[in-house]
Parts: sequence; C-alpha cells; structure tokens
Amino acid sequence: MSQFNEKVMSLSDAVSQFVKEGDELIIGNYTLCACAELVFEVVRQQKKHLTVYSQSGIFDVEVMVAAGIVDRLVTTYTMRSGGKSGGSAVERALQARTLQLEDYTNYNYNARLIAGMHGFNFMQVFEGVMATDLYRIRGFMGDDKYRVIDCPYTGDKILTVPALNPDVCIIHVPRADKFGNAQYWGAMGSVMAAALASKRIIVSCEEIVEHDVIQASPHHTIIPAFRTDAVVEVPWGSHPTEVVGYYNMDRLAYGMFQGAAATEDGLKTWLDEWVYGCPDRGAYMDKYVATFGSETLENLRAKDYYSTPVNYGSAFTSPWKHDGTERGMGVTLEELETIMEERGLFHDC
Repeated sequence: MSQFNEKVMSLSDAVSQFVKEGDELIIGNYTLCACAELVFEVVRQQKKHLTVYSQSGIFDVEVMVAAGIVDRLVTTYTMRSGGKSGGSAVERALQARTLQLEDYTNYNYNARLIAGMHGFNFMQVFEGVMATDLYRIRGFMGDDKYRVIDCPYTGDKILTVPALNPDVCIIHVPRADKFGNAQYWGAMGSVMAAALASKRIIVSCEEIVEHDVIQASPHHTIIPAFRTDAVVEVPWGSHPTEVVGYYNMDRLAYGMFQGAAATEDGLKTWLDEWVYGCPDRGAYMDKYVATFGSETLENLRAKDYYSTPVNYGSAFTSPWKHDGTERGMGVTLEELETIMEERGLFHDC
C-alpha cells in the first residue's frame, strides 16, 4: 500500500485545513446520507462568505444559511419549513436580501457537474428550459447562467450551462478506508459527480474499514484515494437522515428541526442547543440519547439485508507464472524480448 498516503484526520482539522472563507462549497449528498456533522463543523468554525451548491437544500442548507455563513446559494430545491409565509432560513435571508440565489433544474445542475468532472468547459442541455423563469431570471451569475451558442456540427442554436468545479466538496458515505477510497450505495443522483468535479474533497464515513474490504467490492467505490484530501470516521454522521445499511431517517428529530426552523428564534435556539452546544458528533448523540432515550436511537438501526455476492474470481491474475515464464509461450521475459528483436518487432517510440 506504499502508493497510498493515509488521509485519516479529525473532523475539526479537516474542515480547518480544507474549507476556506469565501470558498465555493458543494454539499455532495442530497436528501439522504446527508453530511450533517460536516455541515455542523463548517458552521461551528464560521467559515463565512461561502457560495454553497446543493442539489437539495434540506436541513443542511437551512443550518448554514441561518448561521450567516452563506452569501450565495445555487440549488434546485430548498426546504421551506414554515412555507413561504411562515418562512425558513433561506426564505428569511432572501427577503432580507442577505442571500443571493441561483435556481436550476435537477438536470441542468447535474449537467454542470458532469462537465466539471470530465474537464469540459460546458455541457449542452435541453432547450425547453428557455420557456421558463429558470432561464429568464438571472441572479449573480448573469449571462453565465446559460449561454446559447452555434453548434459546430449543425449550425443550430443550442443551450449550454457552464462547467462547475467547486473549491471543496463535503460528503458523507457509508464506509471508506484510511487512504480515502470512499464507497457509497443508495440513490446516487449527483453524489459522485459533485465530489469528482471539486478541487478538494472531505469525506466523512460511518466506518473506516480495511483496504481489503474496499478491494472486495470495487463497484461501490465512487471516490478514489488519490482524489480524497481527508477522511473522517463519524458514526451517525448523517443523522437525522438515513444511511442505507446503517440506520433509518429519524422522523422525530427531523420533525423537531422543521418545527424549530419555521421561525428565526426557534432555529436560533435549535442551533445553540444541537450545533454550537455540541462540540462534536459524539456529544450530539449523547444529547440525543439523554433527550429521547437509547431505545429510540436503537430502533433506527438498519436490519441486515445483503445483496447477492458477486464472483470476482479468475483462473489467474497475470499472464506470467510464478517461475517467470509467460503462460502461452512458456518463455521468460528475456527470451521474449530476444524473439521480438530478431523479428524486428521493437520500435522506437
């Protein structure tokens, strides 16, 4: 494993080192497996003047906006706990003009990430959005929200969105190894693209497992070690949302948050109690158990339900035998090179 460096850090150190004031920060998860504790730590450290990207602004975006650390928000959806009249942190900030918003469809938002992930400058999207206010109403992005260009092949007018390459992605996954190979299963959406399009990636996970576990199921790896900057083990790090195979959504805690978030004072009290009042996820979970009881928490744990194993076996893993001969011809590498040279098969590159 000498080709990999260990990336394990404390959550506070990871956020301190890799999230900078004024960053473009993308929340990698959406609706489930939320990177709750990572969001809370960004709030605790008061990383201000962020431009936040989120495919689904649930409690995570509400918390960051309420904490006063978000200047700009690019999203496809935001949760308004009390409705437009009752308000939410996002709604109140928009009305107070302390937050700028840019709104995309799910497809167009993902197109920006796919372009960024693959190193493209832009991505073509369907022209139908041009008939909507999503196209007509421009916020801080102005003309760069969408651009119409001539197709170099047909000459037709096509609609494009710019590539997105955020400064940092914060993301929670079920498991990872100490090198930062991160594995995820469940609804994917923009999760992988959000991470791989970003310049820096902080991964929190339910558990850090041995590298052999990662190798045994490579199809679950969405972030390779060389792209990860920090990996942090945070059990219950997504609560109150669910993590497939670990625990269910906590509707009690989620409902409590939604009730609190409907008013500015209610959300401030909730933040003081559950974010600022808890220095880390361990303290948060201790407070939860003290408030609701251990049985309530244990009832959220997932029951085992395994997929059918996949056979990755093969007859051999190398064309070379242990004695140093090639399996098909039975010659050594030196003998093979001699044969190729005699037949004029070597070429200067």
